[in-house]
Amino acid sequence: MIHFAARKSVPESVRKPAEYFQTNLTGTINLVRSMLDHQVGRLVFSSSCSIYGDQYREPISERDLPAPTNPYARSKLICEQVLADACAASEDLSVLALRYFNPAGAHRSGLLGDDPAGAPGNLMPLVTKVAAGLRDKLTIYGTDYGTPDGSAVRDYVHVLDVARAHRIGLQRLHGQAGMRALNVGTGDGASVLELVDTFRRTCGVAVPYEITGRRPGDVASLVADPGLMVRQWGWQPGLGLAAMCRDAWRFQQRNRITGGKTECE
Repeated sequence: MIHFAARKSVPESVRKPAEYFQTNLTGTINLVRSMLDHQVGRLVFSSSCSIYGDQYREPISERDLPAPTNPYARSKLICEQVLADACAASEDLSVLALRYFNPAGAHRSGLLGDDPAGAPGNLMPLVTKVAAGLRDKLTIYGTDYGTPDGSAVRDYVHVLDVARAHRIGLQRLHGQAGMRALNVGTGDGASVLELVDTFRRTCGVAVPYEITGRRPGDVASLVADPGLMVRQWGWQPGLGLAAMCRDAWRFQQRNRITGGKTECE
């Protein structure tokens, strides 16, 4: 079983903390109880790099201690703790928590991609909507971080690589009781301004933007050390930032928004 269901916007979680704990924590508890009731023993849990907080400037390994800075991240960390305790109480339960860094991109076909309802909370959908003329400009929150160009640095990982990590995890969990957590990232950080420039160079479309102050809950840098995932599970990323931009743009071009729904042309 794979558990993706959650609220996932950092700024929204700052505004609505109770809703985030209600959905993310209660949903996970209910799922675990149902799994145990129906003898379902394997779970891949969608966790987050945000649990590490704003304390690391070098690539982050699973040995590094978490220090979440916002309600979304805290909800994910508590979910991991619930799952670890459930595994300790039941030798039939095997859980893999995948700590995603920043998934981006779309399926190469352009048929599957990220089209959130309302204003997107992630960077790449915002970039593609601005490039398509559906939004006037991109807002960049802060260029005064201690990073090379001042904008926040993230480890972007292609959604197809993330999907492959789940498939491998489900296969490898068989017969391995207990809880384990693994990073899913590339080990290479890119700033917001670097991503915008990579999109322009890769897709041939400029993305106008404005710079404002930092958002509450955001951190300067989150970059993975994915070595444990590579060594233990045989997974490694195969697609870089240019492919993420190209595939996300293909999805945006092949689809249009009508009445809040995505329709394929």
